[in-house]
Amino acid sequence: QVQLVESGGGSVQAGGSLSLSCVVYGRTIRNYAMSWFRQASGKERESVAAISGSGDITAYADSVKGRFTISRDDAKNTVYLRMSSLKAEDTAVYYCAAPSTVVAGPGALLRGSYLEDWGRGTLVTVPS
Repeated sequence: QVQLVESGGGSVQAGGSLSLSCVVYGRTIRNYAMSWFRQASGKERESVAAISGSGDITAYADSVKGRFTISRDDAKNTVYLRMSSLKAEDTAVYYCAAPSTVVAGPGALLRGSYLEDWGRGTLVTVPS
């Protein structure tokens, strides 16, 4: 029943920008922190960004801080990831994930805790 659908992936030249969306079906995201992860081919999944349930607090991996921005629109049950100054090392499948409890904050989600629902991912390719 619960489905997270990422979109917006594609190929973009280094230095370019891309915006991803994650629409959540079958559950509310209101009051839940939300997060983005990514996994490059042959590598482990890594955290990217997270946002508090209220939208007031965000957390980012050092590798993307200053370049990526996570945001949310609870009325649309959607989380966004705006990416700029893209690098080849940003190439990965990007996943959004939702926690099982409203208690979990963005820090916990960045650490991979409390995650219950995952999308299937959208591929972002930044050719070198």
